Amino acid sequence: MQSKTTQWLVRAWRDWLRSIVFIVLAVTTFRSAVADWNDVPTGSMKPTILEGDRIVVNKLAYDLKIPYTHWQIARWGDPGRGDIVVLTSPADGKRLVKRVIGLPGDTIAMSHNRLVVNSELVTYSPIDPDLVIAFDPQGNNRVLAAEDLDGNPHAMMITPGAHTLRSFGPIAVPDGQYFLMGDNRDESFDSRHFGLVGRTRIYGRALAVAGSVNPDNHFWPRWKRFFTGLR
Repeated sequence: MQSKTTQWLVRAWRDWLRSIVFIVLAVTTFRSAVADWNDVPTGSMKPTILEGDRIVVNKLAYDLKIPYTHWQIARWGDPGRGDIVVLTSPADGKRLVKRVIGLPGDTIAMSHNRLVVNSELVTYSPIDPDLVIAFDPQGNNRVLAAEDLDGNPHAMMITPGAHTLRSFGPIAVPDGQYFLMGDNRDESFDSRHFGLVGRTRIYGRALAVAGSVNPDNHFWPRWKRFFTGLR
């Protein structure tokens, strides 16, 4: 004879617990293999991604993996130069968001904050003045520019006077490896510090900002950043 506890568990499983378990498995499987949303706690990708942004990550951008694992089932692409990718850090396994700078076979260098890709200086140009003012109202703490990687310009930022690595290389990128950097060049822990990143550590491409709150203003929503694409 079943105990009252066992009977209750059987009824609960039949009536509602089974549905909850199914929903949880469906959602976590989707997030593991198809698409995910991640909160960004640091400013290493400013001005492109801000602290408090919640970004949408396409985990099918490059391949298909078995849910909850890094085992690849199919592969239809690789990260391209300029892509914003999500990865696990080679240094400590933490989840990071960085931009792809160097591809397999490239030679990457930097001279006084100017990138050199395959012996060619990357082009920099002025950026939207409103964006500059937003990050540096006094006009003396930040330098923003549009960095052109293979015809796809994006915003980047440096902080004059910061103690950081402004020159390096040249570094040859071997097969299966990538050189990644943050857009906030003077406040980013990236391949300049932890080295090249293996392809298997990159598990998705950041596509958009789903929502954003400002941690410096009582987590008030940044409405203008909701549902905006990343580039």
